[in-house]
Amino acid sequence: MKKWLSYSIIALLLVVLAACGGNNEADQKEKDPQQTEQTAEQSVTLKDARNKEITLEKQPKRIVSLMPSNTEIVYELGLEKELVGVTSNDDYPASVEEKEQVGDMNVNAEKVIALNPDLVLAHGSSMGLSDEAFKQIENAGIALFVVKDATDFNTAYESIESIGKLTGKTEEAKKTVSDMKEKVAAIEEKAKTIKNEDRKKVWIEVSPAPEIYTTGKGTFMDEMLSMIGAENVAGNEEGWVKLSEEKVVELNPDTIVTTYQGDTNEIVNRPAWSDITAVKEKQIAHLDPNKTNRPGPRIVEGLEELAKAVYPEVYN
Repeated sequence: MKKWLSYSIIALLLVVLAACGGNNEADQKEKDPQQTEQTAEQSVTLKDARNKEITLEKQPKRIVSLMPSNTEIVYELGLEKELVGVTSNDDYPASVEEKEQVGDMNVNAEKVIALNPDLVLAHGSSMGLSDEAFKQIENAGIALFVVKDATDFNTAYESIESIGKLTGKTEEAKKTVSDMKEKVAAIEEKAKTIKNEDRKKVWIEVSPAPEIYTTGKGTFMDEMLSMIGAENVAGNEEGWVKLSEEKVVELNPDTIVTTYQGDTNEIVNRPAWSDITAVKEKQIAHLDPNKTNRPGPRIVEGLEELAKAVYPEVYN
């Protein structure tokens, strides 16, 4: 009887253990798909400015940025610690000066490779100058993503979201873009209150005499002027264009905005410009070019400053 009871207890224990083992196996099967899904979420493939598919198997821990706008986006997404290399042109935020520099528009591929990055964020505007460096970096087995050279807000938003996806900061990127769009919408709403007869003609000067350059169609500044309810006097031109002083006198802007470091008194003292409305009425303003030309999060600050410079009575 005792012997039979012992066998029964052993059999019962085996059944219980088998059941426990079965449950663990089932739990493991339930967990495995979850782990696979997590890995899949970390792996991302995106097409860059070259229309080339770039795949990252996991979230990058070491990032090199080859353009100040990329760098500002990286900081905005909370990736300061992951950023290990930048260019000598990077100046914002202030802590970027502590980062290793890997060249300027001409990239030092050896320095980049030596930093052992998981991801290099290049830029479409430097492709002609840095093609060989890009090849050298990629031949070293490093993922290199060329961000589009944005000339409008929508492409800037796309750049931020792309960098967010590549770095595992998708939600942060979406939040940044959402905040930017909200500020832009508020400005455009105020622009609707400006009557057609009150719309100001604006001259944007991005380079001083004797090589005077302005911005025409297909540039951030042209889009910004439209957003704030102003007219770009060079709006019939294409891209960044050089114009003569005589041509600017003919265009006769109501407001002049400069986006370079220099003394605006030089404009006032140009003999040929003395009859321009903006000069006579001293409607000359200077804006930070890093806010108006870099397609990053601060581009909205540039838009706000432009709006206040042209229409202080509307936007202040």
